[in-house]
Amino acid sequence: MNKFFQLSLALLALGWLSAHATDYRDRYQDLPVGLQQVREVKIPAGHASLTDFGGRGDGVTLNTDAFAQAIDALTAKGGGRLDVPAGVWLTGPIELKDNIELHLDKNAIIYFSPDKRLFIDSPKARRCQPGIRAINRKNIAITGQGIIDGNGDQWRPVKRGKVSDTEWSYFQSIGGVERQEGKLWYPWDAKAGYDNIAATAEKQEAMRNDLIRLTNCENVLIEGVTVQNSPRFHVHPVNCRNVIIDGITVRCPWNAQNGDAIDLSDCQQALIVNSTVDAGDDGLCMKSGDSKPQAVANGCSDILIEDCTVFHAHGGFVIGSEDITAMRNIVVRRCRFSGTDTGLRFKSAVGRGGRTENIHIRDIVMTDIRGAAITFQCDYINRPAGHDAGKATEKLEKVPEFQDIHISNITCRNAKTAIYAHGIAGQNSVHDIYISNSTILYSKTGLDIDDKTAKVQLKDVAIRQEKR
Repeated sequence: MNKFFQLSLALLALGWLSAHATDYRDRYQDLPVGLQQVREVKIPAGHASLTDFGGRGDGVTLNTDAFAQAIDALTAKGGGRLDVPAGVWLTGPIELKDNIELHLDKNAIIYFSPDKRLFIDSPKARRCQPGIRAINRKNIAITGQGIIDGNGDQWRPVKRGKVSDTEWSYFQSIGGVERQEGKLWYPWDAKAGYDNIAATAEKQEAMRNDLIRLTNCENVLIEGVTVQNSPRFHVHPVNCRNVIIDGITVRCPWNAQNGDAIDLSDCQQALIVNSTVDAGDDGLCMKSGDSKPQAVANGCSDILIEDCTVFHAHGGFVIGSEDITAMRNIVVRRCRFSGTDTGLRFKSAVGRGGRTENIHIRDIVMTDIRGAAITFQCDYINRPAGHDAGKATEKLEKVPEFQDIHISNITCRNAKTAIYAHGIAGQNSVHDIYISNSTILYSKTGLDIDDKTAKVQLKDVAIRQEKR
């Protein structure tokens, strides 16, 4: 009898079983900075199938109540695993509770309804409910090999300049409305026949939410699943502690508005490994907002990212644009970026900025980077679809301070720009940046570093223009 089987029997006897059998201790060897290690996420041994509660995976039946009843029944027994069998499971929002694992069969697709009314929990709600959410919960997991589809085409605006004539004709065939002299399309009054949920197309667009949003949670596992086509961000833990994201795939159209793949906002003690991203906005992104006394975490810290692949994204690994309550103790290594707009992207602005400490990035390979392989930007402006670009605040508060960042062993071929670094005049916004033992081949600009506002130290770095 092997040791894992013996351990499983022991946990079953106690009524608990780990949601996964992976030992992550080896991930924390040879780190350049000490990190708090993630802990196993343990789910009680209870079990139920969605079909036990009237669920039907026929793509027609609405399963919102079946999900809620199954989760409530498991919760009443202390928790357990809810199996979603093969099928297409049409549903409204799903809310996870303590000690619940949502497990998808390989041929299971959770498909969120195009009826936006299902996602409104209050007439005065400023934003709709996420597809899957958990608030103030412990021990939650989303696992399996199935697909979670946010049906985001029903929510997202589309910029004319980002689609072909054929694609634009498709959106026009859906219905909707055009704005800005045909430069912008909204899924408003679409032919599918579902009611609008706001007074205007613009207000409805502002209500779209994330596909998976977990808030103030502790002990979170997301493993194996494919998460796709979100109305907004795809996987978004917020103010969470002890988060494991292992072997997931995140995908959406390359031009999906705000289609971030994996965003950790104010999370502590997190691990992202073996995952693949092909998305419309940032790939692996760290954010931190204003301090929240009730939160599990403030700022991002003790985060390890390894062995991930990013295809299209605005940035492969990203810090920002909000980093107000700081970024501390983050290690990124052995990742590959192919076809991203930017490789390593550090972006913020006055009013959005904070301090970085102990950021270590190494062993990254990149190809076909449309912009800069490495970029530091301190004048970032968020530009929502259909809105004029906002002005940066005139008050010098919450000023970005990108510092204590160590980047090494980078190999990049075919970036438009090798390194871009611009700080804020009169502010210590970009300094103590160390880049070493790297080779970057660029097509247009080698170093675009403002020496007056950005202090970047290069050691054994080859910056070469590609021969065409």
